[in-house]
Amino acid sequence: MKTSIKIARNILQAYSTRCKPLCKEIGMPQTAFDILMFLANNPEFDTARDIVETRYIKANLVSVNVESLVREGYLKREKSPGDRRKTRLVCTQKAWPVVERGRRLQDDFNGELFKNVDDRLKADFFRVLDIMENNLKEIKKGQD
Repeated sequence: MKTSIKIARNILQAYSTRCKPLCKEIGMPQTAFDILMFLANNPEFDTARDIVETRYIKANLVSVNVESLVREGYLKREKSPGDRRKTRLVCTQKAWPVVERGRRLQDDFNGELFKNVDDRLKADFFRVLDIMENNLKEIKKGQD
């Protein structure tokens, strides 16, 4: 277990280090960049609550960074058509050049992370993660 925690921490640190030059160039804090990329890459999660619950970013950090992204024109708020009480966060046209650069950065990082891992082993790895995710759902169901 210690090894998996260490690997997860090292991946996050390496990714953050990789993002720093882009974040500095565009004048965006890492947390704001992460929120923008999360919303762009996961359109099914489009509320501040989704960010807090899925990315485990503290609510106050989400609030401050979303406000900044809205003020700077990267995000806009829209009422959810299915539930007027919910506010959706939507990437604007201004966000897309940043998102495209961020996706290239993420693709490059993933390529480096999986360097020397053949396709079969990589597929097995993702199959194991899917199994673990299903197991976690079952564990959660048993706790409810």
